[in-house]
Amino acid sequence: MANNDVKMSIAVGLMSGTSCDGVDAALIETDGAQFVRPLAAIFRPYSEDEQALLRQALVDARGMTDRAARPGALADAERLVTQAHKEAVETLLASDKGKKHHPDVIGFHGQTVWHDPANRLTVQIGDGQALADAFGVPVVYDFRAADVALGGQGAPMVPVYHSAIQQQLELPLPIAFVNIGGVANITFIGASGMMTAFDSGPGNALINDFVRGKAGLDMDEGGKLGQTGSIDYLVLATIMADPYFRKPAPKSIDRNAFDISAVMDKSLEDGAATLAALTAETIALGLEHMEQLERHPAEMVVVCGGGQHNQFLMDQLRGALEMPVMPADDLGWKGDTMEAEAFGYLAVRSQLGMPLTYPGTTGVPKPTCGGVLVEPVGDPDPS
Repeated sequence: MANNDVKMSIAVGLMSGTSCDGVDAALIETDGAQFVRPLAAIFRPYSEDEQALLRQALVDARGMTDRAARPGALADAERLVTQAHKEAVETLLASDKGKKHHPDVIGFHGQTVWHDPANRLTVQIGDGQALADAFGVPVVYDFRAADVALGGQGAPMVPVYHSAIQQQLELPLPIAFVNIGGVANITFIGASGMMTAFDSGPGNALINDFVRGKAGLDMDEGGKLGQTGSIDYLVLATIMADPYFRKPAPKSIDRNAFDISAVMDKSLEDGAATLAALTAETIALGLEHMEQLERHPAEMVVVCGGGQHNQFLMDQLRGALEMPVMPADDLGWKGDTMEAEAFGYLAVRSQLGMPLTYPGTTGVPKPTCGGVLVEPVGDPDPS
């Protein structure tokens, strides 16, 4: 319940994930602390040509050492990302639910093209000033840089939002929130309310890359390919031998830290099944690690992100875990737009000077605020 003595803000949150499928835009009301009320959400998909440009930008960004550089396709991709997010905000604010509200701030994640925290570097493209000028609204962007500059992993960023949801819904502790986007990440909230978070491993990205390379498909829709395939357990064990999966939390990985070479000789169905099993098993391994640290398993696992719609992946996850596993949608919270909501929430926290990341969530030495705030210059763009 909202506290009438606390200032409420209307925030737009924007997220374009590592799967490069499109822009999620969400409108929320929040105090930046324990109260959040989702108001509206839309999805602006990327076209095939736009996805191709973004994938090329990911290739051209590999090995970057200067976060201000825009080699290869990055300059064109940054213009695309900014324009696509502008269109997403326009659509959101023109929707039946969205047009009732005027945002106080926009949280603009941008598109991650390179993430190398070991070298204190993370790169998200997108022009925050252009977005602020377009709508005449302050924009907070570049959320990860401050954390990485202090030695943190810069990811995951959403745990503090998961904690707010847990408190608002009074969900039992310990609890795990699992976001399955291009990369899968876990927020584990212990019995004391202490947060631990980390990237568990590949999410949807490898499955998407594989089915695109094999059959020109964007994804394994609903997990139907995986359901008819067979898991190659030798390949699964080989990939899972990578030392990353046994590194202690917090930790993070780049979207391209793993590739599909190990399954390229498999059939479409068998490759999809094996990669979905990889996502499920590495999530289960991450939760097992947290159970050992906490000495108590999670009471429940809440799954959000696109992976919640892959029924084969969800079945694999339920089979690997002994606690209830449910999509965020079953709690009345829209799992597909939770990350976008989170960046609206984080924008408000950033304005208030409140921490976005913590030692347990990113490995940063101290609770750290982040984000760059830009104010609009001139009149809003009439277009």
